Amino acid sequence: MKPIGVLATVLVCALASMAWAEGKAPEVDGHGLHLVHDSKLRRVYKRPGVDVSQYDKVILLDVYVAFRKNWARDHQTADPFRVGKKEIEQIKRRVADEFERVFTEHLEKKGYPVVDESQTGHDVLLVRPAIINLDVVAPDTHQGGRNETFSASAGQMTLYAELYDSVSGQIIATVLDPQVDRGNDGVFMSQSRVNNRAAEARIVGRWADTLAGQLHQTVEAP
Repeated sequence: MKPIGVLATVLVCALASMAWAEGKAPEVDGHGLHLVHDSKLRRVYKRPGVDVSQYDKVILLDVYVAFRKNWARDHQTADPFRVGKKEIEQIKRRVADEFERVFTEHLEKKGYPVVDESQTGHDVLLVRPAIINLDVVAPDTHQGGRNETFSASAGQMTLYAELYDSVSGQIIATVLDPQVDRGNDGVFMSQSRVNNRAAEARIVGRWADTLAGQLHQTVEAP
């Protein structure tokens, strides 16, 4: 488990990145990383001259999860007997576990083993992920629902990730990418825990595949 100070730093950086995503992002961030203009993701910053193709293994740190502002209040107002502190923590833990499972599965299928934190090396990339702005339309609380929730989407979430060289500890990239589930193709349907898991798997799988694709490329010095 990460120290509270580290979690707070991750959240502050994520919120700052979200603010940049809404407006014009600076060309160079506070880490000295440069904005990537042709990324498939919303915001990517990279350290110039770093050859990411040297990394063929990944250390995946514990996933930090935070709901969108007022999510709990909104759901408690709609159904105060359904979403409490216990249920909120259960959802966060489930989302973190699902992220780790799917991300690991996709990376390893692409040929990038996910290794233990003790296995640092010059060929090992360390990834610190956070899921922020999590908005689950139909919370998976394992309680008997009295009302069905109909929506064209299971919800949305944003990935904020920091990528480090596992030996030097130098940060080499940051990623910010908000995603909205479109699994229903715009058709309203009853949402459930099954839909939630399917939506998360689709989104996290795309993120992992994008990272694997980047590791196949060489970043040339400017």
